[in-house]
This record gives sequence, structure tokens and C-alpha cells, in this order.
Amino acid sequence: MEYRCVATSVEGFVRQLAVAYITHGYWFYVAGNIPEGKDPSAVDAKLTDRYGIAISKWARCRRKTRGLANMQYLRHQRFFVLLATKGRHEFFERERAAIRDVRRVPIKFAGYSIGCRKWRDGRWHASVRISQERYWNARAYFLEGSLTMTTRELDAEAAKLAVPFRAVRSQLRTIIRAVNGHRKLAGLPPLRLNDST
Repeated sequence: MEYRCVATSVEGFVRQLAVAYITHGYWFYVAGNIPEGKDPSAVDAKLTDRYGIAISKWARCRRKTRGLANMQYLRHQRFFVLLATKGRHEFFERERAAIRDVRRVPIKFAGYSIGCRKWRDGRWHASVRISQERYWNARAYFLEGSLTMTTRELDAEAAKLAVPFRAVRSQLRTIIRAVNGHRKLAGLPPLRLNDST
């Protein structure tokens, strides 16, 4: 069975991880980088084979009913993440020292923090945010350029940060409010967050 595990863009990686995996209970993970000199596709094949990842959705259902964990593998360029659901699996023994729970320790990737939070409805949902370090760096960058950059340039920079997740949009709005405070004092037109970002 062919198993597609390579994301071609940062947004695609984040979306697949958050929407397709974390939302469906793939909470336990090991993340890492494939060293230079190693062939990423060979590593893909090795890991998917070692942990029996390339199975059908029907096989995953049967495993789940028997109390066994299911796994997924995802890679973008040289960064990869192995994910598992609750249950029994050799992954938990073999990777014991490196396993993290995304509900407690978010996955850091390309300036984003991808985690899982319990909402008011009592269910766990994926949460994607701009990582704290990147957020403060971006805020400083935007404030520094708020008076010298054009609205078009600021819009283009905001679009680079935007992935379609509520928390990211909220963080961008906070930055833009601060930028617009500076621009208003200088008599410049405000920056607006596009609905698409």
C-alpha cells in the first residue's frame, strides 16, 4: 500500500498534522530532523516499515478495537514527526525516552506551535499558534516597519505568517492593532488583516 507522508509546503504540513492527525487522537509523538547525507525517502521507508504505518483505514479500525495504537508519519524537507494514538505499540517501548504528548508539549515547526487543547465542550482540539519566540520577533519587526513600510509591504509580510487557524489570526490581529496605533499617530492609513489570512 502506498503511504503518502511528504508535505510539500509548511502550510500543508501544519494542516495535515493539526486537522488530520492531532484532531483524531494522534497525541504521542517523536519529532526530529534527518541529518544531511541521509536520503529522506530512505528514512521514510524505514520508519513506515518499522512501525507498520502504511496500512488501510480498515486495518486501523481493527487495531483500535483490539486496544492497539495506530501511527502516522509526516515529513517536510528534513523535519519529520512520528505520531501515535493511545494503545499498545512497540513504538512506545522503542522510543520511550523521546516520546512527548502534544497536549502538554506542542510540536515546534517553522515558527509555529502545534498542540492540543481541551475546549469548553470537553473534547480535545488541535491548536496552532505562532510560536512565542517568532511572535515577539514578528511584533518587533512590524512595529519597526510600521512607519516606513507601505501598506502593501506590511500586508505581504503578514501573509507570510498566516495559516488558516483561529489562534494565528488572533495573534496577527494583536500585532496589527499595535502597528495601527503607531500608524494612526503618524497620520498613515491603517493596515487591515485580510479575511483570507
